[in-house]
This record gives sequence, C-alpha cells and structure tokens, in this order.
Amino acid sequence: MTGTPAEKVVGRLYLVPAPLDFGCDVQAPLQDVLPLGTLQTAAQITHWICENAKSARAYLKRIDAVAPLAAPVQAQHIQELPREVHKKGDHTGQFDARPLLAAALEGHDVGLLSEAGMPAVADPGSSVARAAHELGIAVVPLTGPVSLLLALAASGLNGQNFAFVGYLPQDATARVQRIRELEALALRSGQTQLFIETPYRNAALLQALTQTLQHHTRLAVARGLTLTTSEVRSETVKTWRARPPALDDRLPAVFAIGR
Repeated sequence: MTGTPAEKVVGRLYLVPAPLDFGCDVQAPLQDVLPLGTLQTAAQITHWICENAKSARAYLKRIDAVAPLAAPVQAQHIQELPREVHKKGDHTGQFDARPLLAAALEGHDVGLLSEAGMPAVADPGSSVARAAHELGIAVVPLTGPVSLLLALAASGLNGQNFAFVGYLPQDATARVQRIRELEALALRSGQTQLFIETPYRNAALLQALTQTLQHHTRLAVARGLTLTTSEVRSETVKTWRARPPALDDRLPAVFAIGR
C-alpha cells in the first residue's frame, strides 16, 4: 500500500517594518524603534521582496548587528518590485504579484520590505499581500513603526475618523484645489486628513497649506518621527502664519488637517 502524499508545506509572507530614518543623516538604533522579536523573525528570513535591493541589503546588515542572519547578506534572495509599481502604486489591483511569491509556494518564508515603516501602508506592497491571500499563503504583519499612526496620535486631531490621501498634486493650481477639497471635508465631517510629501518639497507644501487653509483650521506637521530630532507641531493656521518654521528638507514629514 502506498501512503497518503504528504501535504505540501507553504511558507508565510511576513510584512517586515523598517525604521523611519531612511535617507536621514542620523539613524536610530534598531532596538530602540523595533521590538527584538521582529528583528529575530526577520533575521531568519532568506527570501525578500522589496522596493530597492541596495537599501534592503543595508537594512539586513543593521539587523545582523542585533540578531544574526540565517544566511549572509550576499546569499539572501532579494527581488525588487517593478519600477512602475513605485511610480504608480500597486493598490489598484492591476499588478499581478503572484510570480514574486514562488519561493513561498516552495516552502520558504518570504519577507516584504519597504524603504521605511510598514510595507503596503503609504508604500508599495499591497499587491504582494493580496497575491498571498489568493495563493493561500498566510500573511503575518510584524510590529514596528507606522509614521501615519504616530503622527495622528500626536496631533491632537480626530483619531476616531481619519483618512490617508497620499500625495497632493505638484501643480500649484491643482494642489490648492485639492487642499480646499480636503479642508472642506475635514471641517464638514470632522474626519482628519493625512498626507505626505517627498522631503525636499515639504517647505513648499507647508507654504501652500498656510496660504490656502482657513485661519481657524488646525494643521499638524510631524517630522523625523522616532529620531532624536523629531518634532510634532499642531496649531491653527493663524498661529502657523504668525510663526512660520524652517523645515529641514531631509526629514520625512506627515501632514494632517482637521478641526
């Protein structure tokens, strides 16, 4: 008699958060911003999907200094998300990420990384998580910093009803129109509106916000979260106009408006 074939072992997809100091001059100690359990789990993964292989390897070296890697950095299997995913996003359901998860179907755990924070939140990766569900692969989010929630919690704005709207338009006219739309929604519904910008455009965005928003609207800006230089300022636009800050164009920031 022949035995029953063994059930095929399938790996898991781990969403591995990264520190929020990508591109900053000073890096935060990993053990200060990520739980040891997260780092130890990440250290055992040898197959990765990421935004950029170079920065992924740099992050793995930082992990190795705290929790030794199961395989040397040079032996890690690293796949990059396609360039069009970076430029257009992968939250629309149009990109098929299932081929990237072949290693998981062969029994290997796979880690998903973004440049900073939690992958698939304000960053690419949702297509990979969606593909994992379609393939019957367990999706396991690990604990780590999420800039949007840290900024929201520190803002004093409505944390019971909020929306993240990504990036605002770069065109000045379209940006002003979008700011007015978001402000009207926030003031009418009480829903906090969160958005981000590329660091070197932070000053221009803040200027547009203070010039466009009504004086009684509350504006919060959280910069350099989890770093020693972090700052969260939440005041009415009238106060922002009276005391305009000088924004460091290298620090990532989260912006929020509400009432």
